[in-house]
Amino acid sequence: MDIQELRFFTHLAENLHFGRASRICNITPSALTRTIQRIEEEVGEPLFIRDNRSVALTPAGDIFRDYARDVLKRQELLRSQLARDRELGGSLSLYCSVTAAYSILPGLFYKFRRAYPGVQIKLQTGDAALALASLQNREVDLTIAALPRKVPQRVEYHKILQTPLVFIAPAGYPDTLSYHQNDINWQKTPVIMPDRGLSRERIERWFAAKKITANVYAQVAGNEAIIAMVSLGCGVGVVPQLVLEKSPIQEQVNVLKLSPELTPFSIGICTMRKKQRTPQLQAFWDIATADDVGFGFSQKII
Repeated sequence: MDIQELRFFTHLAENLHFGRASRICNITPSALTRTIQRIEEEVGEPLFIRDNRSVALTPAGDIFRDYARDVLKRQELLRSQLARDRELGGSLSLYCSVTAAYSILPGLFYKFRRAYPGVQIKLQTGDAALALASLQNREVDLTIAALPRKVPQRVEYHKILQTPLVFIAPAGYPDTLSYHQNDINWQKTPVIMPDRGLSRERIERWFAAKKITANVYAQVAGNEAIIAMVSLGCGVGVVPQLVLEKSPIQEQVNVLKLSPELTPFSIGICTMRKKQRTPQLQAFWDIATADDVGFGFSQKII
């Protein structure tokens, strides 16, 4: 099998959909199917379980996916090393939330692109709760993520800032909050919960410490969606203050002063620990961790 076939395989392994993967590879689904069949014949094991409705990796496919990613990374490293006497080129992939893209990255991108204009940056935005998973699954080279109390051992990180987690309520719908003797009645006050991630863990811990069963109205993905639903009077939510300050609808919600305060978020730029890194990744990491880099926000650097 050749490098191109390994690329086709990794696209299918990441998308688990022949139609989407074939469009990314710019080939027909039937051509992609034949490529996968050739790889499976050479490996001697089925790599995918497929039927009319779904595609999934087999245990052998999981192993082969790691092999294919390693070969492609090594090829990129080789090409970079052979071209070290020329201007640094190649590409980097980074995952972060939409808020991080326009509040944290501008200063960093500006400095990196001035130093290395030949490097192509592939930016993916999405739910902040998926940031570390995208990195650990080796879908991206770098990510900006909220750091858990115990960062996974294989992840190297550099702290950028700390931002509080705040409870928010709708400004235009005061009846959303129910009170009992000047305290919020959480049994009657609806709560918009994140469907996963560090925010959810800390909210659940906060309610558990108070021995309160939250009246969950909805579980949604993404801090921006939580702010939107709160602003519409659907309930009370919790978001990082940094996200709220950058929201175009921040005036439509109020911050609630509740005790005890939730544990704040530490935000960091993360990559995987490796003995060998591509020159592109190392160059970006060196700039990101430099003392004089500007990240485009007012919060205190830690």
